[in-house]
Amino acid sequence: MVDVVLLLISLGVILAGAEGFTNGVEWLGKKLKLTEGAVGSILAAVGTALPETMIPIVAIIFGGGGHAGEEIGIGAILGAPFMLSTLAFFISGIAVIAYRHRRPNYPKMNLDTKTMGRDLSFFLLVYTVAVLASFLGAHIWKQIIAIGLVIAYVTYAYLTVTNGHTLEEGEELNPLYLARKAAEPSTAVVLLQVLLALGVIVGGARLFVNGVEDLARLMGVPPFVLALIIAPIATELPEKFNSIIWIGRGKDTLALGNITGAMVFQSSVIPAVGITMTSWELTQGALISAILAIISAGLVYLQIRSKKYLTPYTLIGGGAFYSIFVVLVIGGFIR
Repeated sequence: MVDVVLLLISLGVILAGAEGFTNGVEWLGKKLKLTEGAVGSILAAVGTALPETMIPIVAIIFGGGGHAGEEIGIGAILGAPFMLSTLAFFISGIAVIAYRHRRPNYPKMNLDTKTMGRDLSFFLLVYTVAVLASFLGAHIWKQIIAIGLVIAYVTYAYLTVTNGHTLEEGEELNPLYLARKAAEPSTAVVLLQVLLALGVIVGGARLFVNGVEDLARLMGVPPFVLALIIAPIATELPEKFNSIIWIGRGKDTLALGNITGAMVFQSSVIPAVGITMTSWELTQGALISAILAIISAGLVYLQIRSKKYLTPYTLIGGGAFYSIFVVLVIGGFIR
């Protein structure tokens, strides 16, 4: 029971740190006079993905014993793309159905299929390459793949920024947390908040890693499995509930772009970190989660490319793939 409480506390610390980091990063983007697209696609994307990024890094470096830490790290890395392409899609599909009475074109979604298709094509390409890299023998080739993944994300970010479709125009920034009454906080205070928040996230990530290791031992479950399921649901999924709000307003491109944009980052830059810092040898469970994620995203991509529209029923299918993995874990098929 104590381990569960510590795990929940650590997740709360991580989320609080991520909130402060994101808030500071948005103000930093304003200070640097970056466009809204650049802030949303690059700075804010890094901020919202920071918990998932820091957990594997901390697990690998401070995991205490090597193998368990590496398992947690890889689990956290693969967990985000898996959750986004299955559970997040499922929730979005349910939201579209719930708001169907507001939609004259139902079941067709109000979607920019060109934008969505580009996001998914990048995801399917980079994530497949990242997974296949685990089968390479020489680590030098894996390192080359890691560099390629980063280049692919930079290319994606450039295309996203120049097209400018990720943020609503005129969106106001929330006050800086360390200077709530200041209309224009100083750059020094902005940087101080970013650094403090980063420290909070690192501290929370260390608590999380220790909690997962202890809980995994008590439950007799591989640390990889707990990290893959718990970390992304707790750190990523709450942010994706913004998509429900946008779907309710009929802004489906923004809603799904919030998910697919994160999928590209989580399947390129973060796996590149894992490839660089670990042996990147994926277990059976890791490969199964990756395959299910690719199939789920692939079905959505196929409908967009073949039909030029998307329906919520295809998104709901993501829930089935998530359920398959959970059933395999409960049934003891993934150890």
